[in-house]
Amino acid sequence: MNELELKYGCNPNQKPSRIFMKNGKDLPIKVLNGKPGYINFLDAFNSFQLVKELNEATGLVAAASFKHVSPAGAAVATELSDTLKKIYFVDDLELSPLASAYAKARGADRMSSYGDWAALSDICDVQTANVLKREVSDGVIAPGYTDEALEILKTKKKGNYNIVQIDPDYVPEKIEHKDVYGVTFEQGRNNLKIDRDFLMQNIVTDNKNLTEEAKNDLLLALITLKYTQSNSVCYAKDGQAIGVGAGQQSRIHCTRLAGNKADIWYLRQHPKVMNLPFVDNIRRPDRDNTIDVYISDDYEDVLADGVWQQFFKTKPEPLTREEKKEWIKTLSGVSLGSDAFFPFGDNIERAKRSGVEFIAQPGGSIRDDNVIETCNKYNMTMCFTGIRLFHH
Repeated sequence: MNELELKYGCNPNQKPSRIFMKNGKDLPIKVLNGKPGYINFLDAFNSFQLVKELNEATGLVAAASFKHVSPAGAAVATELSDTLKKIYFVDDLELSPLASAYAKARGADRMSSYGDWAALSDICDVQTANVLKREVSDGVIAPGYTDEALEILKTKKKGNYNIVQIDPDYVPEKIEHKDVYGVTFEQGRNNLKIDRDFLMQNIVTDNKNLTEEAKNDLLLALITLKYTQSNSVCYAKDGQAIGVGAGQQSRIHCTRLAGNKADIWYLRQHPKVMNLPFVDNIRRPDRDNTIDVYISDDYEDVLADGVWQQFFKTKPEPLTREEKKEWIKTLSGVSLGSDAFFPFGDNIERAKRSGVEFIAQPGGSIRDDNVIETCNKYNMTMCFTGIRLFHH
């Protein structure tokens, strides 16, 4: 089959809609359940490329959580601490390496991951299916599914959950095309291979130390950026993206947005947050939204009397600005990637506030000296890759 008709395009008024192979070959995917749409397939193909490259670069199984053609999260499989299992709400589940990777990808930014498209680098097992089963998700793409995992996923969304299987050996054409306003654009595919050697060629700061953990995290950040709508910045730690700032018009806004998400990820590990007295049987989306409000500066205003009782057994003491500031100061060992050069040192100043110690960026700004000087002030390690990673 080299063509699949879709219900509509990005919006219901955009008809007709289909995906097809111009060269007459068969599509590299099979729809095992549901009826994926135009945006679903955009997320599916972009997200699978990401996890496939992560797997090849690190040797670890990988997963991603996509929304509107950008990753809300991406991760490789590492053993989860009890704290992370709790804040990702998987402490009651048996976790395989692939399930751990998806729990991390989904859990880093649960607000953005709501209604996501999931991508898995390896065959979906029953443990990963059980994580997906109880989350609000539009669909999943993987190279295969065990029989038991497939049956579990087919029960989602009243039997309409989108399940796509992709040929892991599929190799796309070297030239790609895109139509905009009736005009066809053509370019070579971005086949840039990002590996550890890529990071070690030009370390420009006084501090030349790149730990193995930092190398893995920088690889993850850069590969994530390769499939994130530009401008984009990614913070990573312990084998997962903890903050992605996508589609912003200025670099500093990317850095702030991603940094704020990284801060929220870390604040969710604060003892006050982990011990919030939720009412029994609170819905998962309500719990996630309430945590987000509790961490914000608007807690007292939003959860006033008559409101907080819907979510908490007793009204929790607020997490003060000073407490948040002191907690975030303890965040360290964070890696940061940028899809284009940093034009000013203000990006480094903001990154430092969220525990960044390692940076990979293309370089090439007329103010590179200022950016390097700012990194040296904080004893950061920064490498220039010389390669831009714009994605549009």
